Amino acid sequence: MAKKKRLRLIAEMARKIRAYRELKSRPRESQKYSLDYETMRRPLTGKMLPALAWQDVRRESRLFSLLAGMRMFGVGRMFTRKSWLEEHPEPSYWQVTRVKVDYTAENMDHGRAWGILTYKGKQESEVKEMEKVMYHDWRLIPRDMEQQFRDFQPLPEPPVRYVPYPPLLRAMLLAQRGRAGGRAATEEPALPLKRDVVFNKDYFRRQEQESQRKEGTAV
Repeated sequence: MAKKKRLRLIAEMARKIRAYRELKSRPRESQKYSLDYETMRRPLTGKMLPALAWQDVRRESRLFSLLAGMRMFGVGRMFTRKSWLEEHPEPSYWQVTRVKVDYTAENMDHGRAWGILTYKGKQESEVKEMEKVMYHDWRLIPRDMEQQFRDFQPLPEPPVRYVPYPPLLRAMLLAQRGRAGGRAATEEPALPLKRDVVFNKDYFRRQEQESQRKEGTAV
């Protein structure tokens, strides 16, 4: 008969207490990402922000700095980022669906947010947590421009014209190019899906001669 395992209630309770104390001693988001705007250092870690980010820190806003001053903490509104506006001609934005505010933070300008992402004009179907909310490059999309962002129609993706060769055939082609030498040996071989055929007079003449050769001449 197997020996029954003894329940160590005191040890289990001590483990839970240690885990709870470790969780409570963990720095909050407001402590982790707090910033001294004069020295551009984070008080918790003492690290200084990169010099390229100083201008955005002074001019732009974090996401929760915008949400804290809005009704219902901005649920339902659309937000974009300065980097997206500069890098992509297609609209990229988040539509906020849920907000969890850190009420212990000063001015309640820290927390977590969830929403639906539209990146380069393509909207995702699932709600997920918004990333990089502590970055100083968030901007609120005015209500009179929201419909303009929504009405954007992305261009259809171009058809696939080339596919990679099978591994064995690819290795044979690369080996053949290597023996021939030259710069083309480093290029990745690709198999075209469309073959361009020029239909000139010689092409139809050869087709007619080939069909006559197979069928034979009528007697």
